[in-house]
Amino acid sequence: MGDLLVLNNSRVIPARLRGRNAHTGGQFEILLLEENAPNDWWVMLRPGKRARVGTQIVLLDARGQASCVRATVLDINDEGHRRLGFAGTPNIVEMLEFLGEVPLPPYITRSDASRIEQDRQRYQTVFAKAAGSVAAPTAGLHFTDSLLAELATRGVQVCFVTLHVGFGTFAPVKAKTIATHIMHDEHYELSEATARAINKAKSAGRRVIAVGTTTVRVLETVAAQVAQHSTSPFPSSSVPVVAVAGKTRIFIYPPYEFRVADALLTNFHLPRSTLLMLVSAFAEPNGTGGRDLILSAYGEAIREGYRFFSYGDAMLIL
Repeated sequence: MGDLLVLNNSRVIPARLRGRNAHTGGQFEILLLEENAPNDWWVMLRPGKRARVGTQIVLLDARGQASCVRATVLDINDEGHRRLGFAGTPNIVEMLEFLGEVPLPPYITRSDASRIEQDRQRYQTVFAKAAGSVAAPTAGLHFTDSLLAELATRGVQVCFVTLHVGFGTFAPVKAKTIATHIMHDEHYELSEATARAINKAKSAGRRVIAVGTTTVRVLETVAAQVAQHSTSPFPSSSVPVVAVAGKTRIFIYPPYEFRVADALLTNFHLPRSTLLMLVSAFAEPNGTGGRDLILSAYGEAIREGYRFFSYGDAMLIL
C-alpha cells in the first residue's frame, strides 16, 4: 500500500440569497456565513448601510419573485456582519435549493444562465458529502472519479475529513500583526475510519498527503489536541490522531511544526490571506523561509500563465 490521500468532503450549500426591503423595495444580496441555530445566521449583507437592526427583508426566488420567507436583522457585529432571523420556513437550509445561488467568489461573474447552472455541479467536489460550506474546498476540485480510480490502482489509499468552509478561511488578514488576527469558528470532523487510516500510515512510514489547506487545518487541530493531553514520551509528530468533531479557529503561519501531513496539494491563493500564510509555513516547516519559496513559485506560475484562485491550477508541496 502506498500514500494516504486525505480529502475534505464538505459540500457547498447554495449560500447566496437575494432579497428586497419589505418597506422600501431596496435590493439586498445575502451570503450566509455561520449558523447559530436553525433560522439564525450571521451573514454578509450588501448594501450593509441599508440594513439596520429591525430591517425586514423578503427573500426572492430564482425568478426574482417574492417568496414566503422573510428575514429580520437582529444584530450587527464589529465586522459589519448582520445577524438574521428567518421566518416562513422551519429551517432556511431546507429552502436553499429553491432560493439560493452558488456562492461563487466575487471575482467570478456570470451573465449566462446556463453557466450559472453548470456552476452548481462544477463548484462542488465529486466526493462532496456533508453539506455546510459557503465556499468550495478548491484543491479537491482537481479530482475526478476516473482520477481517483486511477490512484486506487496505483495503491493510493483515500480517506476523508470534513471542514465546512466559512468566512474564516477566506477573510483577509487586516490586523497589524499576524498574532492578533482572529479566525472564525469552522465546524470539522475526523472519523474513526480516517483516524485509523492515518495512524496506520504514519506508523508504517507511508506519506500522508493532504488535499487543501482545510484538510491540513483539520489534521493539525486534532493532532494539537491529542498532543496537548498526551503523556507519551515520543515526539509530538508520533502522537496518533483520534476521531473527533468540533469547531476550530486554528491559524497556521510560519514557523510551524506540522504533525500529520507530509505533502500538500493546494491552489494558488490571494495575497494577505491566511491560506497563503499556511502554505508558506508548509513550504519550510519550523522555519520562516517558506514565503520566499512560495512567492518564487507564484512568479513562475504568473510567467507561465497559470490560473489562480477557485477554478485555477494547483501545486504540490513535498
